[in-house]
Parts: sequence; structure tokens; C-alpha cells
Amino acid sequence: MSLRFNVVEEAFKKHPVEVPAPAERPSEYFGKYVFNQKKMFEYLPSNVYRKLRQSITEGTPLDMQTADEIAAGMKKWAMEMGATHCTHRFQPLTDGTAEKHDAFVEHDWKGGMVEEFSGKQLVQQEPDASSFPNGGIRSTFEARGYSAWDPASPVFILGDTLMIPTVFISYTGEALDYKAPLKKSLAAIDKAGTAVAQLFNPEVTRVSTNLGWEQEYFLVDEGLYAARPDLLLTGRTLMGHESSKNQQMDDHYFGAIPDRVQAYMRDLEIQALELGIPCKTRHNEVAPNQFELAPIFEECNLAVDHNMLLMELMRRVARKHGFRCLLHEKPFAGINGSGKHNNWSLTTDTGIILHAPGKTAEDNLRFITFVVQTLRGVHRHNGVLKASVMSATNDHRLGANEAPPAIISSFLGKQITEYLEKIATSTNDELFQMEGKHGLKLDVPQIPELMVDNTDRNRTSPFAFTGNRFEFRAVGSIANCACAMIVLNTAVAEALTEFRQRVDARMAKGENKLSVILDELRKDIKACQPIHFDGNGYSDEWKEEAQRRGLDCESSTPLVYDRYLDETTVQMFEQQNVMNRHELKARNEIKWETYWKKIQIESRVLGDLCLNHIIPVATRYQSDLVDNVLKIQQAFESDRAQQLAAYNITLIDQINEHSTFIVNAVEEMIEKRKQANRIESERDKAIAYHDTIAPYLRDIRYHIDKLELIVNDRIGPLPKYRELLFIR
Repeated sequence: MSLRFNVVEEAFKKHPVEVPAPAERPSEYFGKYVFNQKKMFEYLPSNVYRKLRQSITEGTPLDMQTADEIAAGMKKWAMEMGATHCTHRFQPLTDGTAEKHDAFVEHDWKGGMVEEFSGKQLVQQEPDASSFPNGGIRSTFEARGYSAWDPASPVFILGDTLMIPTVFISYTGEALDYKAPLKKSLAAIDKAGTAVAQLFNPEVTRVSTNLGWEQEYFLVDEGLYAARPDLLLTGRTLMGHESSKNQQMDDHYFGAIPDRVQAYMRDLEIQALELGIPCKTRHNEVAPNQFELAPIFEECNLAVDHNMLLMELMRRVARKHGFRCLLHEKPFAGINGSGKHNNWSLTTDTGIILHAPGKTAEDNLRFITFVVQTLRGVHRHNGVLKASVMSATNDHRLGANEAPPAIISSFLGKQITEYLEKIATSTNDELFQMEGKHGLKLDVPQIPELMVDNTDRNRTSPFAFTGNRFEFRAVGSIANCACAMIVLNTAVAEALTEFRQRVDARMAKGENKLSVILDELRKDIKACQPIHFDGNGYSDEWKEEAQRRGLDCESSTPLVYDRYLDETTVQMFEQQNVMNRHELKARNEIKWETYWKKIQIESRVLGDLCLNHIIPVATRYQSDLVDNVLKIQQAFESDRAQQLAAYNITLIDQINEHSTFIVNAVEEMIEKRKQANRIESERDKAIAYHDTIAPYLRDIRYHIDKLELIVNDRIGPLPKYRELLFIR
């Protein structure tokens, strides 16, 4: 019996299911390990508490004396909770987070130790800036970089360590992370959004960006995962014929959650809630073994931090329950991949949701102004917005029949579309009212009247309006949400800034405010019309139509990254004070390098599996077939032997055909890889990997999957899809 059968048998043994059930209600243990506002008030002097709250809400800097007092309060709380170390937790330009733990100890200069945590340790640390991706900003011998505390994201305790969310910058001031430019983009949209909101309500002094992400993921049994080197090293299966049954019956979506998975989800939710992550929704997703978790929306900066923390928790808790959590966008071919829908909206400090219709015509004019300026920003920068979500991993998902295509468009729905058309075609200053939800009576006994939204939803749109927010559906499941949010926030901030400037210029000439706003909106509605598409985004017809509309239809990820360096993109980021040309160029170098390295790893893993697993097993089975044919020829007359051996001879030929292709293709792929590796330019190397090496992964896989259907199931070394995809 092969190794595969041993690990499959072990994985399918019945596991004990223990669902943690804390005595308290979630509201009682929510934020247990977070130094939140309640704990700030309890552990800090009142004057220090006020200064910290002011820093969080208004962005005012903290002096070192105040930082020392904050650090003392934090240390007292952390040590009471069992913490012994602290770390600055930042988000380098990789798929995860980084941290270096320091103990709360210093010499007491009397031969002993004393617990110590100062304001300096809280505010600033010095990681090695040359050891993280920096795109050439820092040389290997130029190692100094700084992490700096972000007071807007609460510190928390994970294990025995006080985690301090921080930004990460180089010695010369350039951002080397996702948080620093994200916070700058939030400041830009705050400034621009407030200026436009004040046209309708002068009392507005702040506009905040909200984000609600929906995290999709797969679970597989840990033993099966360990027996698949491709899953272990790349996060996805590089081979595997689809299971006879996968998602074609649509029976997994919203189905009953398996007991083992429910136990995992419950454990994960408890730990997430204790860390202040407001988990709300859980359910089975479309593909087998695929699930989703979604929180209540939060302020964007905090939501990004929480999503990065949650992905870490998901992996950690999964192992405790005998699973591995897969966050790759496409771990299995032939079934749906995983995304991370980003629900994005703007709100004012007066409690108004700027992307929600109001009760009056004037409120709706404000609403439509922010919708149109969002569309204008998305239209103008649709290419770089697409670049923000594309990667070597998300390539496998975008454009398939479960994800939006690699073309940015926006679905608005019938009512918003009609409202925009009325404004665009009107010739006076008339304001229009919008209908709210309406009742739908069902001819079913005991079922009450349903309240139906004023527009349907469109799951094929990468940027869809969904009632009071936009849902950016193209973001990949393993991605840092900040990458897409930085571009979206900055693009919309630019559009809002220019809109206010145009309105102010005309009002300064004595023109009526309402007339100016409506007239400028008419121009913008017409200008951004190409981005508006309410049809089927999966269709080939849409790809042709998008080309005619002038939208960015490039599908090569390395080439799409060029959009970051377009002059209009650089100008947008620099004028909004988010990133400069040097930082953008460095980030692109990292994107290109990350792209080709991921394909390089997959290529190496596939070549190794082919030559050390697939071909030897196929050859062994082919030898068994040859032995069988020889025995038949010895036992029977010629005609009868040929008749009896015909099927096995056919299989021998098929194995030879597929094996020969695989061996030759692997040799060619290795040679192409050597050629690409000699290219110095990161961009050109990424293009070479995309154009000349990635296609081999697809072609070789086809022949491996065909061999899987031929070779004796008892000698196959790797767990198959029918074993990986169904949790027992």
C-alpha cells in the first residue's frame, strides 16, 4: 500500500469535536486582550488619557513624557495579563507581518533585572531595513530603518507578547510597508471628502473611510496537506484531476457546516473576538472545503490590521483542529477560488454615510456627488486599480467563472443608473427624489411581505454598488487589503479635490452653488460613462466592449504593473501626498520580483514532482502492464493474445506519450528558466517568466492529470482531489 493510502486513512479517522464554549457572552469578552479605550481610561492618568484620545481622533503628535506615561500604563496592564515581551508589528511588502520580540527586562545595576518598558520603546524601534523587500531603496550595507507606533490601531496581546501596530520606513524616510501609505491615503480622502461634504453640510469636519472585508478560505486535513509537496511549498496544487463530484451540484454553498469545521470556526471566532476583531458572519462557500468569515465594518486602517491578524489566527487555529488553512486564491483547479471582497464606504463625523441615499432631494444630490466622484476616480485610474489586485496567485482566479475579469468596471443597478441619466440629460436645476425599498408580497401562507432593495446585485462586477457602499470584489484572498485601498482612496481623493476646485472657481465668479454642482456632475457623469457596466462581466462580449470603451484590458500581470509608473498615476500619488515617484518605482521592483519568484518556485516544485514522483510511478505501472502483456502472449495463441492484451497495450502507449511529453517539457522549462534568470531587469525577468515559463505549468499539468486517470490508484503517491476536497 502506498504512502497516500496511509495518510488518507489517518486523515479520515473520526476526530473528536470539541467546540469551545466560554461562560461569558461575546460582548463580555470582546477586546479582552486589547488595550482599548476602556483600558486606557483605567490604566492611564486622566490628562494622559485625554492626550492619547486626541492623538487618535485628531492625529496630534505625542511628546516623549506622555509616551513614557502611556508605556507605563500599557506595561502594567500587559504584565497583569501575563505578557513578558513586546514587539513592533508592521506590514512589510510581503504577504504577511513582521515582528521582533523584546523582553520587559533591563539591568538594575545591582546584579539583578527589572521590568522596564519606556516611551521610547513604545514609539520607535529599528528593524533591519535591508532585509525586507525595499525595491532598491536600501542597499545591503545600508541597514537602518525605523518602525513607529500607530496610536490609531490599538495595541494587543498575542500569547505572551504585547503587539504594537506600527509603520515601517527607511532611514531616508520612504515607506517600506503598506500601513504608511494607507494612512496617508486616508488623510487625503479625509481632507478632500470633508471639503466636498461641506458644500452640503458646513458642520462636517471629518470624513472617515470604512472597510468591511469578506475572507474566503479553504480547509484541508493536515495529513493530506503534508503529503502534497506542491501545497506545502506553493499554497496550491500544481497537478490533480478534478474529482468526479466537486461543486457542480451547488450543495455546499450555505450548506450545513461540518462539525469539525464548526468547532474550528467557533474557536477562531472566540480568539478573534478576544482580540477585538468583530466577527459577524460564517458560512460554507461555493466550492467543497471552502468557507467564509466576515466582520462588522470598521475604520479602514484598523480593518486592514485586523484582517492581517485574522489570517495569522486562521492558520494557527487550523493546526490545532487537524486542518491546514489555505489562503491561496486558487488552491484547486476546476472549482472556485477564494477572494476577499472589500466593502468600502465613506462616513462623516456627523453620522452621514456618504454613499447612502438620503431622505430628501438635497441629501440625494450629496449622495450622487460622492458616487459620481468615486466612479470618476475609478475610471481615470482603472489600470492602476487593476494592478493593485493582480498577482501571480490572483492570476489563477481573476476572469474565471467565479471572479470578476481583469477589467475594472462598476455595476450601479437600475435606479442609480436612471437617476444619473436624469441628471445628465436635464437642462435645469431640478432635483429628483429616489425611491427607497418597496414591499414584495408572496402568495405563500404565513410568509410576511418582504422589503426589496431598489437594485439587484451583480456578482460579475469587480466594483459594484451595493446599496450604501461599493464592493471591490477583485481583491485576492491572501492579499493585504491596503494595497487596493491605497489606490482606491487616492484616486477618489483626487477626484473629490478636483471637483471642489472646479465648483469653487465657478462660485467665486458669482454662479449659483446648486447650478454649478449639477452642471459639473453632468460633465463627470458623461466623462466616466465607460466604467459603468451593469451586464455580465464574465462574457466575451464584455471584453470586446471594454476594449472599445478604452478601459485597460491588458491581462499580463507584469505589464499591468507598468500602470503604477504612468505619469498620471505618479502625479496622483504625489499631489495627494501618498507616495512619491521613487517609492512607486521601488514598489514596482518588488512586485515584479515577487511575481517571477513565485512562478520560479512553482516551476522548480513541479519539475521535482514530475521527475521524482510522477514519472517513476507511471514507469512502474507501465512495467506492470508490459509484464501482463508478456504473460498473456505466453499463455494464449497469437490472435487471442492480441485481443486480450489490446487494452493494456493502448495504456502502455498512452503512458509513454504523456511521460515523454512531461520529461521533454520539464527539460525545456528548466532551460527557459535558466535563460530568464540571467536577465537583470526585474520587469523583463517577470515578463519572461509570464510569457515563457508559466505556460509550461499549464501544459505539463494537463499530461500529469491524464496520467492520473490511467495509473493504478493503489500506487499513486499523492492524495487526489477526491480525498483533499471532502472533509470527513
